[in-house]
Amino acid sequence: MRLNDEWTQLMKNYEADHADPRNQACHKVGIPLIAASLPLGATVVGLPLAAAMFTTGWTFQFVGHYFEGKKPSFVGDRRYLIVGLLWWMKKNGFDVELADLATAAE
Repeated sequence: MRLNDEWTQLMKNYEADHADPRNQACHKVGIPLIAASLPLGATVVGLPLAAAMFTTGWTFQFVGHYFEGKKPSFVGDRRYLIVGLLWWMKKNGFDVELADLATAAE
């Protein structure tokens, strides 16, 4: 997946706001818990498990931001909820390619 210039800039901003290794570690756990809880929560059987996963995932996120000393990126722009998932995918070897902003500016 190749991100356009706008989403590449959002990703670069996200990376800058998540530089602390402890925050990154918390996000590497929290993001997949949150993401997995959403489809699981759509089922009646999975709802209690999904609620626990969702809550635990967000706890990891906020603990990470405590270490980072910055508020979560999505507070200013809700698109960062998606960017966070893209960041996690990139960190875990999924094909997320950033645009070359230096070339785009020329």
